[in-house]
Amino acid sequence: MGETTTATRPPEPDFSAMTTEELLAYRDAENRFRASGAARAILGEPHPGAAIDWQEIALPGRDLPVRVYRPTPTGDGEATARTDLPLVVHVHGGGFVGTAAQCDWTNSHLAARLPALVVSVEHRLLASGSPLANAVEDGWDVLEHVVRHAARWGVDPARTAVFGESCGALISALTAIRAREVGLELTAQVLVNPVTDVTRTMFDYASMAEYAYSPTRALPLLRFFRQLDVPPEYDARAVSPLYADDLSGLAAALVVVPTQDAVADHGRRFADRLRTVGTPVQLSEYPGAKHAFLTLPGVEPQAEAAQTEILQFLRTALAR
Repeated sequence: MGETTTATRPPEPDFSAMTTEELLAYRDAENRFRASGAARAILGEPHPGAAIDWQEIALPGRDLPVRVYRPTPTGDGEATARTDLPLVVHVHGGGFVGTAAQCDWTNSHLAARLPALVVSVEHRLLASGSPLANAVEDGWDVLEHVVRHAARWGVDPARTAVFGESCGALISALTAIRAREVGLELTAQVLVNPVTDVTRTMFDYASMAEYAYSPTRALPLLRFFRQLDVPPEYDARAVSPLYADDLSGLAAALVVVPTQDAVADHGRRFADRLRTVGTPVQLSEYPGAKHAFLTLPGVEPQAEAAQTEILQFLRTALAR
């Protein structure tokens, strides 16, 4: 899964009338662009102090790609000797489109500057026959696999965080809940512009009404997302962190909310629920920022400040 050096971004399709074939063609073209050198002006240049590589993890019934970010050796060889790095398991946004490569800017900075091993999950994307539950399972399985094989990966399993953006934040939030249920102790969770409700109430928020079509055409995209994510026979509450029965006892959370975002109230409501049950949570809002702003440092001036805040939060949480 190597990067393409040149690519052209495809035009946004009509999500209300998109067929399965059109979806596959669109996301293939879009992901080629996001992984290309041409996209760096928008998505940001990786930190030179991090080595970036694709690997495959053998999971039950499938091999799943992950994008791995590791701090490169310093002049005295210090990084070479590190076998106990903190672990950050990251999940990119997009849902039915997206690739771990689109997040190289932030993930490489985290790897180099924490320092930490960052493993970004190239989860199964939503499509007909591939519901959100598949992507959720991929997020969990990667976390469980790397923690179980911590020595092989060179990480300290006692210093583990999950980090997700948009749909990836939904996956990370569900991963944190599952970790608590099975006794896998996480140190922290970072949720950036999270989607937390994919039930029928997904659209019943003031931010959804205010930012449905401006600054982006969010509503058609989100309707298409929901059409794919939960088939009629599935329980949407099971993949909606906002409706989890118990949110107590979870890892401390940083919830990052850009205010000009249709799902801004998803993040605010989730932070409120965490706070109500006593789970430590920090809600950080970025006035005027748009959805997915963290992945767009070339056009979103607040991306760098958000990246710095995430770095500081994780540095404190993952300290020995």
